[in-house]
Amino acid sequence: MILPTVRASFGRVDAMQLVQLLGRHDEELRDAAMRRLEEHGLDALLDDPRVLNALLTDPEIAPAPAVVFYVLVRHALLEGGIDDRATADYVTSLVMAFGRSRRAYRLSENLEEEYYYLVDMVQEMSTATGERAFLLRAHLGNFALWLAGLFPDFLEARTRRKGAPPIEYYERMGASGYRGAAKTKHAERLGIDGVFREVAEHFSGVRVALNRISDRYLWPTQADPVNRLLREITGRAR
Repeated sequence: MILPTVRASFGRVDAMQLVQLLGRHDEELRDAAMRRLEEHGLDALLDDPRVLNALLTDPEIAPAPAVVFYVLVRHALLEGGIDDRATADYVTSLVMAFGRSRRAYRLSENLEEEYYYLVDMVQEMSTATGERAFLLRAHLGNFALWLAGLFPDFLEARTRRKGAPPIEYYERMGASGYRGAAKTKHAERLGIDGVFREVAEHFSGVRVALNRISDRYLWPTQADPVNRLLREITGRAR
């Protein structure tokens, strides 16, 4: 099960790396960053726009991948007006988990059955109960967000060539999956019911934030710039 655990994994080494990034060549800036860390905690540094720029440009400091992905996600969400750290934490955990092996196609790490289409999950949901139903709903949300967020050009190409569902379909299905999962006792027991509700409510905005990461950092030269602009405008309108 994917849980929002990335922020809790950050330790003092990660914090000191951020201090070094903010004051790389300036002792006063380094001292100021250290004071902010001591007075306001690590979030004050993670939310600093200068940290994002430094992480992407400073070749001499190698932060943990979790730090880089969290900062990318957090700032992309902030750019769209979504200021909820638990959401950033969960989305980062999702991106990192689905980036490993074939995890994106499986309901959990321990199950080998794979799903490639949202409709297959929906169909099974009609008869599933208990934990299985919860896992299906959560994965419906996760898989829809993963595809529509990081692979929008792939989905749009399939829509043009094969008449496959548009991104709006993935938004509706993904939000529905998260809402359904949030209502279960399993989500409440795991303490993620609130996160599921938040992501469901702002699914389009979260999707657009991941589109920004995909377009700017993962595949910056592949997408049609007009389609990128349309995706963002459409997401803002919803």
